[in-house]
Amino acid sequence: MAKRVLLMRLSAMGDVAMTVPVVASFAKAYPDVNITMLSTPRFQPLFANIPNLTFVGVDKAGRHNGIKGLWRLSKEITADGKFDQMIDLHDVLRSKILRTIMRLKGVKVTVVDKGRAEKKALVNGKNKSQLKQMVRRYHETFEKAGYEFELNYDGYDTETNIDFRDDLNLSSHISNIGIAPFAQHDGKIYPLDKMEQVVRTLSERNIGIYLFGGGKKEEDVFNSWVGKYPNVISLAGKYKLQEEMAVMKLMNLMLTMDSANMHLASLCGVKVVSIWGATHPYMGFYGYGQDPQNAIVANLDCQPCSAYGNKPCRFGDYRCLTLITPETVCEKILNILN
Repeated sequence: MAKRVLLMRLSAMGDVAMTVPVVASFAKAYPDVNITMLSTPRFQPLFANIPNLTFVGVDKAGRHNGIKGLWRLSKEITADGKFDQMIDLHDVLRSKILRTIMRLKGVKVTVVDKGRAEKKALVNGKNKSQLKQMVRRYHETFEKAGYEFELNYDGYDTETNIDFRDDLNLSSHISNIGIAPFAQHDGKIYPLDKMEQVVRTLSERNIGIYLFGGGKKEEDVFNSWVGKYPNVISLAGKYKLQEEMAVMKLMNLMLTMDSANMHLASLCGVKVVSIWGATHPYMGFYGYGQDPQNAIVANLDCQPCSAYGNKPCRFGDYRCLTLITPETVCEKILNILN
């Protein structure tokens, strides 16, 4: 009888995206293992093309909320039979409760080591060296569970019926780049006036600029730039996740923050220039397969001031971002494109 393995990783899209190369490589190396992936429902497309994987969306705010909800979830996912193993790739209260339930059901559990103490030391300034990449930490968790395999990720397969090449006028530019200027926290967002200067400079060179983002705030900013500069197209609100990733695959380069779009572009195999503020590539959250030389960082003594960029700047000015000039960003992009 085929083994059944339960995986769990919720949280933000970027965190979940970093599991994809590992989960896909695991599935490829062990095609006879039946994998169940527990994650946030809207991230299902990230795992859509892994053949021996069943995706289960966790309704954190509704039916799977709290201890009773997690007990309900455990009954739902074991309705077809018992799991042989659970690999917890999250290690937070919610996953701790579920893995306790699984252990009571006789399931072997392996838990990721997220390196919390090392990250804390980096934030506190007690250590200023590169930490292990999160993708590597996920990989090691599978190895600890007894599964040896190489990371062998072919890239995200973006099957879609839409022909974006004609729709987006891609062939009319010397190069096409995607820009995703937003992130979840202010400490990770390059000042928009400076980003506008980047957009203007690249637009003047007949480079196609495609703006990635989703919310109302993003749309208003993007529409302003589209109205001012040629060769700029806003994608905000136009496509579903898998379609947006299909557009990413057509880009010559992506410019992002330390954000989900950095990780989505990495899954698509697109080269990324990333801008870092309150966070730092040393933390281990860099895009899979990306060249660290393409990260733009001010490298101030106060960086990183938090692991996720969610704390206010102690100086009140986010100098880690404001000290990065638009000229620096454009030079990095143009050097890569050339």
